[in-house]
Amino acid sequence: MSRSTPHISRPTLPRSADLLVVGSGIAGLSFALKAAREGRVLVITKKSRADSSTNWARGGIAAGLGPDDDPTLHLKDTLATGGGLSRPDRVEMVAREGPDRVRELIDWGVRFHREGGRLSLGREGGHSRRRIVRAGDRTGREIERALLAAVAASPEIEVVQHLMAVDLLVEEGACVGVTALDPGDGEPVELRAPVTLLATGGAGQVYRHTTNPTVATGDGVAMAFRAGAPVANMEFVQFHPTALYPTRDPAFLITEALRGEGAVLRRLDGAPLMEGVHARGSLAARDVVARTIHTELARSGQSHVLLDVSAIPEDQFAVRFPGALEGCRAQGVDPYEEGIPVVPAAHYFCGGVVTDEWGRTRIPGLFAAGEVACTGVHGANRLASNSLLEAVVFSHRAVLALQRARDEGGQPRQGWPESQVEATLRLAQARLAGSGTSAPSEGLDALRLRLRDLMWASVGIVREGSGLETALEEIEEMLAAAGDGRTVEAVELRNLLEVSRLVVASALHRRESRGLHYRSDHPEPDDAHFLSDTVLTRG
Repeated sequence: MSRSTPHISRPTLPRSADLLVVGSGIAGLSFALKAAREGRVLVITKKSRADSSTNWARGGIAAGLGPDDDPTLHLKDTLATGGGLSRPDRVEMVAREGPDRVRELIDWGVRFHREGGRLSLGREGGHSRRRIVRAGDRTGREIERALLAAVAASPEIEVVQHLMAVDLLVEEGACVGVTALDPGDGEPVELRAPVTLLATGGAGQVYRHTTNPTVATGDGVAMAFRAGAPVANMEFVQFHPTALYPTRDPAFLITEALRGEGAVLRRLDGAPLMEGVHARGSLAARDVVARTIHTELARSGQSHVLLDVSAIPEDQFAVRFPGALEGCRAQGVDPYEEGIPVVPAAHYFCGGVVTDEWGRTRIPGLFAAGEVACTGVHGANRLASNSLLEAVVFSHRAVLALQRARDEGGQPRQGWPESQVEATLRLAQARLAGSGTSAPSEGLDALRLRLRDLMWASVGIVREGSGLETALEEIEEMLAAAGDGRTVEAVELRNLLEVSRLVVASALHRRESRGLHYRSDHPEPDDAHFLSDTVLTRG
């Protein structure tokens, strides 16, 4: 697994800005476009500007825009999916503000598909209405294209590629920027700003099979946790039910919108997989579908199940799902001959850095938006296509918080009483071997693969206590062996290990099954003890 880093000379690398954005997906770029009215914005990204999970999003963005839909129905569907942990006030806010944020994306040049002059709305699992605004099955790519074009046209925004944030700069309790690793010389550089937005995405790369790109290594969560910000609900990892089998690295995602158009999940013998499991059949929420597939594969010994797309006319398939068709053909699969072979793969982290309704973290000057954040919207299970929506709503609200602080003549404040972020768990700081640029005894790539295999086997769709305990011990050993080298690969590995540690500790603590978190030794929900977030702080 070679990930060579280019040598880039940056004699004019900016060392300060009015606002610093870490990450170049939908959350970071939409924030930058609006924040540019408040001052100079510096966006840094550790790879190229288009390398983000947004670019890989296939389904679309959910919003109550249909003639038979409204924010109240969207609210109900989201709460029904969230396993009792979604915050109704935050969900209502996102559902209510979502349509305006989608219209802003259109104003920025996003070309969503239309039929008869109206937006073409799809349906996905857990939704009671057609409300998925889409650009075929390459919605994320289209959003990224438009936002990057808009950013390039703004003289107040500078984007620096191949510059990895390593740690937050915290002085007198406030975030004042980041230290970053320039691959040109391997030395840390300080980038200072009175306001920093973390928009670094998720951590799907902690798992052996994932739909996430290689950049999804949990950097923002790890940095924020090291700096003292609370993180929450890291045990709730969403596994997308339909990744193309056999999986590559990353796995090719077969969009859920196919099931919204009539595709049906079947066993290899042709029997409907979801019949009798859930009233919505193949359009049940992702936690139910992924766990059903997992159970079926364990029972049958088969390697995959099939997605039967025969209910979708072939000409319609080619027009609406060109990405799925291209991906299938690339692996020699004819969707209409025997169906599409699919398996679950790690897809999305519902947990992250705790924020208030304005995207503010507990550390003054530090905001978070997108998959890196835990806003209270997703709870124990994310409703399909709410991720892009949550990202644009909270990045917008972060800018509103800045504007309000400017009008009041001060800096953005933390936005909640301390009681709301009392630690359920305190974890000691991760142990690292050696100092300076020590190298691990085991190669970086070998350690990374070992971790991903461990997480897939022991902390996947189904978990149990003894396996989690063993996994935590092994992760601690890997942390001690990882070293502290100054390369992108070394920093990514440490972040992956630290995020995995948070996931396992949270899963051990939650001795019940809820939403995306299923423990075979505690298979039922326990509202008396666990109807609350799992919040972690550094001890």
